[in-house]
Amino acid sequence: MIRVAVVGAAGRMGAEVCRAVRGAEDLELVAEVDVGEAGFEVVTAAGADVVIDFTVIEAARDTLAAAAAAGIHAVVGTTGFTDDDLAALRSNFTNSNCLVAPNFAIGAVLMMRFAELASPWFESAEVIELHHDAKVDAPSGTAMSTVERMAAASSEWGDDPTLNEILPGARGGSGPAGIPIHSVRMRGLVAHQEVLLGTTGQTLTIRHDTIDRTSFMPGVLLATRRIADLPGLTIGLDALLDI
Repeated sequence: MIRVAVVGAAGRMGAEVCRAVRGAEDLELVAEVDVGEAGFEVVTAAGADVVIDFTVIEAARDTLAAAAAAGIHAVVGTTGFTDDDLAALRSNFTNSNCLVAPNFAIGAVLMMRFAELASPWFESAEVIELHHDAKVDAPSGTAMSTVERMAAASSEWGDDPTLNEILPGARGGSGPAGIPIHSVRMRGLVAHQEVLLGTTGQTLTIRHDTIDRTSFMPGVLLATRRIADLPGLTIGLDALLDI
């Protein structure tokens, strides 16, 4: 039995994680902690083997530093980590392990991989990510991770032909390799992303839609069960899906 603590339990994602952990026969929910609650003592006192963090970056930094110091594994859905943050996680997690994933929906992980595989065969690309109106960061971690992987897969991308941007920002933000990223925030959405690729005479659209937050739970539970087997810091679910 794996003993699990959830940090950010009062949020929508945290509450969904708590329900998923309670429903898993091989996991035991031993602590539910809200953002802003004092200290990490609740988690350590509960004897947690794994802490799951779905909070905001400022809170996650403190939580993960405490988890590493206590030798507790961490599964992290919080986004916004900088290169310096990731370097600190690699340095700190020596007695326990940490997995940070921009998206726990297995379909979204496959979307990113498919976009990476397609990139060398296309000259132009744009990413449109669409999220609910309570999401405070833009672009999403998934969009940034997608474009980073696409840029690493191919260095041959065409220049943006736009000469006159009548409305500033109309072409979106410029991601790695100059690939445009467009962020939509709207009530009624959950989490969605389209990757558009084009070359002579053809286009390819790769789209993933999260209709309900339960779609993230199989990935969260998979990571929780397997984190003890992933030494140090792991980025993304790919290592668990053999892709």
